[in-house]
Amino acid sequence: MRHMARLLSQLVFVAGVAAFLAFPVSAQDGTGPTPQNAQPRGYGGGWDCDLGFRVEGAECVALDIPEHAYPTGRAYGTGWDCARGYEDVNGTSCTPIPVPDNAFLRSSGYGWQCERGFREERDVCVPIAVPEFAYLTDEGSGTGWTCDRGYTALAGSCLPIAVPANAYLTNSDFGAAWACERGFVKIEDRCDAIILPANAFLDQASYGPGWSCERGYEPLNGACVVIDLPENAYLDRSGNQWSCDLGFQLSGAACILGR
Repeated sequence: MRHMARLLSQLVFVAGVAAFLAFPVSAQDGTGPTPQNAQPRGYGGGWDCDLGFRVEGAECVALDIPEHAYPTGRAYGTGWDCARGYEDVNGTSCTPIPVPDNAFLRSSGYGWQCERGFREERDVCVPIAVPEFAYLTDEGSGTGWTCDRGYTALAGSCLPIAVPANAYLTNSDFGAAWACERGFVKIEDRCDAIILPANAFLDQASYGPGWSCERGYEPLNGACVVIDLPENAYLDRSGNQWSCDLGFQLSGAACILGR
């Protein structure tokens, strides 16, 4: 009896395999016989639905594409996108993007921006009020204008920059509006001539007296004095200070052999 049950089970399995081979089931991944509105793949086997159709079971069914839309060929999502100048409404329709006066569609076609000379304000484009001694900029934020050279913005106007004698405009949007000419140093709101001591040269540092000592000299009370270089020492990178040689250590004003 047990032998008969095993034999019957084997016969059922063989019959199932035979039925599968004789009547293949069409898959939902583009295999099996090519249905209508489909094309054989250019490589491998199987088929793909035509543009505007999507596979359902063993068939290619048409997508419900609204007006002003086009099929994307994507297997996910709605399968379509709105045309340039239109926007998706809940995945069911495409409506025109409202473009206000003095604006134009962006190159992407999915938004707008104001014409030059206008700026966005509550979904409209309003004229930019450019004060005297200013000009329009292409910046999308801020006032939309900047002052001419020699002027600074203050309370919506452009006022002249007061540049003292022996100074020049920096043309910088940040920091000081003017700087002293070479050979002069800023003292409060003026530029005073630099008194250059012997054995010194003018430097470009924005701080300090405006001069530095030559190599081998050090500043002292507004003058440059000779550095008394002790034995077993050398001038450092600046040339205005010294350090002990390797193996020696500082002791007072001398370099002694290290312990």
